[in-house]
Formats: sequence, structure tokens, C-alpha cells
Amino acid sequence: MRPAPTILHLDMDAFYASAEQAAKPSLRGKAVVVGGLGPRGVVATASYEARRLGVHSAMPTAQARRLAPNAAYLVPRFSLYRTVSDQVMELLGRLSPLVEPLSLDEAFVDLEAGGTADDSASARATGEGLRTAIRAVTGLSGSVGLAGSKMLAKIASEEAKPDGLLLIEPGTERDLLAPMSVRILPGVGPATGDHLRRAGMTTVHDLAEAGEAELVRLVGKAHGHGLYRMALGLDDRPVVAERDAKSVSVEDTFDVDLHDRVRVRAEVERLAVRCVERLRAADRSGRTVVLKVRRYDFSTLTRSETLRGPTDDPTVVREAAGRLLESVDTTGGVRLLGVGVTGLADYTQEDLFAQAADARELAQRAREHSSPPPVEGGEESVPEPEPDSAELLAARRWPAGHDVHHEEHGHGWVQGSGVGRVTVRFEEPWSAPGRVLTFRVDDPLLRPADPLPLVRDPADYSSWPASLPKSRSGADPSGGGESSP
Repeated sequence: MRPAPTILHLDMDAFYASAEQAAKPSLRGKAVVVGGLGPRGVVATASYEARRLGVHSAMPTAQARRLAPNAAYLVPRFSLYRTVSDQVMELLGRLSPLVEPLSLDEAFVDLEAGGTADDSASARATGEGLRTAIRAVTGLSGSVGLAGSKMLAKIASEEAKPDGLLLIEPGTERDLLAPMSVRILPGVGPATGDHLRRAGMTTVHDLAEAGEAELVRLVGKAHGHGLYRMALGLDDRPVVAERDAKSVSVEDTFDVDLHDRVRVRAEVERLAVRCVERLRAADRSGRTVVLKVRRYDFSTLTRSETLRGPTDDPTVVREAAGRLLESVDTTGGVRLLGVGVTGLADYTQEDLFAQAADARELAQRAREHSSPPPVEGGEESVPEPEPDSAELLAARRWPAGHDVHHEEHGHGWVQGSGVGRVTVRFEEPWSAPGRVLTFRVDDPLLRPADPLPLVRDPADYSSWPASLPKSRSGADPSGGGESSP
């Protein structure tokens, strides 16, 4: 624990949904749900307007539609979210060399290591300055928590939501935590929380009063020891700038089970290419290729193959994933496929191109030995892949919420598609709510487009945070509490 609240935790407010509202003037102040839209889709983020209706992340989209039938349901635009995240992380990097990103919209910052704060007054000024800078550069809001430990800083940012700042003064941790639910503590999920509730412990105060020995008896030595320390507000974990990923993976859940083997193979190869794209974006390579298959009965199978050395070659990963698929029975249907790479490194093996050629030759030999003889009087029949419906193809080309450009009407976004038509609302982030027009899905004047920036003329923050007041420099030295703009 630090004697000053110099660990900052930033959490962007309803990030995906807020970015969509900022990009689409007609959706501001309305319920917005971002996630998978198919029968098996899951909510990624819901706006605060949708949350008031009971919608939350990880909820099945079908359930969300029952709770909020009039909400806007959009497919995620990760290219936009990554762009905004990069802008936010660049601002955080100006505050300190120790920035620990947890996701696209969340990070810890060690303000003391950056010399931007070493007491309550300078920490508060830095936090407020950060919130102002984020809004000016991205148009979005973020909530900030400041405390002497990572655990408390994260709790503070959660309590400050939405669009607020909470500073926890060192020495006040136990009083703040005491009335809170045990679920506020890291690592206390639904199962552990229910177990503690049955033992009569529902608040953090109950855990502190029970004592370490009782918690060890209830949840085990490792978890019980850590739980007791957290209940006392103790957390010595440092902010770590480099968090090495252990793996890179992508997966897709299909609205309808895939039965055709050729289609399954094509999807595996497509996922392998996407996985390598992520691998290269992170400037990494990997040694082990992993295939994940969830079948019609929800049974999940994983297969892996370790290569001779690390690679970021899409051919190598694609062919390895294809070989792994050969060992999986997909007869009953497949509802989810995933391809990943583990054993990450920051270099590649030069002879992996030869390895790919070797693998192709081995695979060809295996096919020659295992394939049945040709049918007499004709060629060997090859099963045709199941054709996609016109509606599915339209939904893939025109995902709800994604950007489009029409040569006559300009920039807009897809409100929906079906029955051979696509409906578009034409508006920009800085315009008034726009008009809605409908086109044929094959209209030659309509094409997919890249997202527009959320702020047309962002404020110049090139010199920030040089102007922030430093510790003991006359900034308001008042204690903890919440402040909002």
C-alpha cells in the first residue's frame, strides 16, 4: 500500500456503445446494444439507457431483445474501437512510463513513476486533466479511480461511474470497503459469493471480522489468505507496463450448425488467416497451433500441433489447423470454431517455408493412401459446400451499424438489411440526425466504408500534461470524494 493515491485506474464508460452513440447522432440518449445479432449472439456492451432496461454484457442477445425490443442492435466495429483505444492509451503514456492496459478501454497508470503526482492534490488534478483530455480528443467519457493500490483504484473507478472521479485517501480504505458486497473484491465471482453468503458473509466487513483462519477453512489456503488481505484493503501488486500475451486466438459462433465438411474446412482456414493477422499486428510469432471445435451437443474438443519453430506464416498456420481438423468428428454439426497460436515469441524460424512445403507433401501422400479408388466410368464426386442464403450473405456484406458510403448521399451507416434491401441512415458524428433511405443490396452506388473519426477537430493536447499542477504546487489539497464535470 502506498501512502499517497498515485495509482490511477481508467475505465471508459460503456465503451463500445458510447463510441456508437458518438458516431451516430440519431442514437444519442437512446438504448444501444453492441454484440452478436444472430440467434446465438451475446451482448458485448450495452449503453446506460439499455442497462436501465435490464440489459447487460454477456447476456444472450435474444434475451436482450425481449427486455429492450426498441433498442438499436449493432454489430461491433473493432477498427473504430482500436483507433479510439490507441488515442486513449497515448494520453495515458504521457502520464507515466508504467501503463498496464487490461483491455481496449481499461488500464492502470503509476502516476508516481511518471512524476505527475505524489500526493492527493496532484493526483486529483492529474485525474481530472486526463478526463478532460480524453473527452476533447475522442469525444467520449471515462471514469477514474485513484488510490494507493490497484485493487482500490479499480473499485474507485467502478464507484465513480459513469463519467466521474473518486479518490480514496490512504487510511480510509477499511471504512470505505466495509459496507460493500463481497462481490466487489477481485476473484469473488458468483460461486464464491454464494458460498460466502451461505456462511453468513455478505459484506467486506463480514470477511474482515471472520478472520484469516475461517476464510482459509471456507475457500482454501491460497484464496482465503488473499481474500482476507483484500478485505483489509491490502494490495501490493505493482503496475506492470509489459503484459506478455500467452496466446493469440480467434473464434466464431455460427447461427446455424455447420454440417458440410468442406464448409467447416473453409471456416477453419479463414479463422487461421485472421489469427495470423492478429499475431502480426502484435509483432509476435507462435510455435503451437490450437484448434477448438464446439459440436452440436455443446461438447468442446481442442487439438494442438507444435511446429519446429515459431512462425507468423499464414500458410503454415492454415495447413496445421487443417490437419488438426482431420482428427475431429464433425458429423453431427459444428456450432463454434476457433484457431489459436501459443508459445509466442518475437522472432520466426526461416525454414518454416520449407516446413510448409514438407507438410503439404505429407498431407498429399496421406490423401493418396487413404482416398478410395476412383469411381469407374467417371470422376470421383466431391461434396458441394452448403450455399449460404441470400439473407445471410446480405447480413455479412451489410452488418447493422457498419459504415457505408453512397455516391449521391454520402456517408451513412446500416440500420438493417433483409428481403434483398439494405436500409441506411445518412449522418456523420458531427452532423444532425440524418434521413433514412433504402436500397437494393446490390446497388452499385453503395459500398462499405471506413469509420469516421468521432471528433472532427480535436483539441490540441500536444503539450499535455506539462501544464498540470505538480504535487504541493497550490492545487486544492482537499481529501477524497467524488467529483464530476
